[in-house]
Amino acid sequence: MDFNYSPQDEAFRAEVRGWLEKNRQYAPSGRSPLDDGGNEDWQARVRWHKRLNEGGWVAVHWPKEYGGRGATVMERQIFREELARLDLIEPFLGMGISLLGPTLMHWGTDAQKNRHLPAILRADEVWCQGYSEPGSGSDLASLKTRAEDHGDYFLVNGQKVWTSMAQFADWIFLLVRTDPEAPKHKGISYLLVDMHSPGITVRPLVQMTGGRGFNEVFFEDVRVPKANIVGEKNNGWQVAITTLMFERSGNYGESVTQQVRELAELARRIPRNGATAWDDSGVRQRIARFASEAVALKYTAYRQLTRQLKGIPPGPEGSLMKLCGTELGLAVALYAMELLGPYSQMDFEAPFAVDSGKWSLRMLAARGPTIYAGTNQIQHNIIGERVLGLPKG
Repeated sequence: MDFNYSPQDEAFRAEVRGWLEKNRQYAPSGRSPLDDGGNEDWQARVRWHKRLNEGGWVAVHWPKEYGGRGATVMERQIFREELARLDLIEPFLGMGISLLGPTLMHWGTDAQKNRHLPAILRADEVWCQGYSEPGSGSDLASLKTRAEDHGDYFLVNGQKVWTSMAQFADWIFLLVRTDPEAPKHKGISYLLVDMHSPGITVRPLVQMTGGRGFNEVFFEDVRVPKANIVGEKNNGWQVAITTLMFERSGNYGESVTQQVRELAELARRIPRNGATAWDDSGVRQRIARFASEAVALKYTAYRQLTRQLKGIPPGPEGSLMKLCGTELGLAVALYAMELLGPYSQMDFEAPFAVDSGKWSLRMLAARGPTIYAGTNQIQHNIIGERVLGLPKG
């Protein structure tokens, strides 16, 4: 593993750094600890997205022919590092940039690419993902939403759940069953559906944090033109797997590293026995352990990055990062509750709450990442069976 950057990489870093420092005032003010897609938060994200797009910094990893910068794997990493250095984020406007766009580049028709990719970059189209159903989560291929063939269009009926940002979405990429007699991994198709179509109903799922980022989406006799199918009819599982490969490429180490730093700052401010919690060697040891685990995650991410640079297929790092990163985030949030003592019971933005109550909110939210994008129990199975070669339980 080579930790040095080439002159070209450093030149790219200087360009990124210069632009971000000149334009950081257009970014949302701080990272919302709720980040649930409330209207004010959403509009701030849209403004930041559009500013990044004007500078050519939206989807830097997309090929130039599709409006990106064609950034290398290393340049993509540098871009993320520079955002983190200024405590900035890539605005999350649904799944267009990360999932649908790259999938269309592989499977979409020219008409689909020309219509949707530029609109995604401009934030003129916001996309959500229609995969999970009430009875089809980890076993996604058991989905029941059906699309009946009516000549030049499909008629869609069914329900999706845990649909992030559906309340703001213009479009949804949807997995539907087009052949109910075929084996469950067959007979599935991948459709692009206009969320403004008659027959679509979106209902928020309010979380215990108060966040409304997830939704149920119902389809009742929704007409979808045949031109909106991606790939071949009844062969949508292959397209869906392509999308999932992009979903599994997330980095779970960046946010938890920042949280450990903030935890150390919190310990230095909390009074304890005439001093601060930080003066207790037991507290310092616990936070040092969290910091060590965060560094281990960082270098595990570098292993994943090295594989990409060498053109090697993805290894077990993705599952390890997801499992260990989310478990560490949960542990940090729970330990913050211990440090805060009675103050941990105060709600977000309650009077007299420490740090405006962000720690209690994080604690409530920290269980979620251990469940979504493949539960940690599933990640344990993947690592045990496919990496360590253990027998199935």
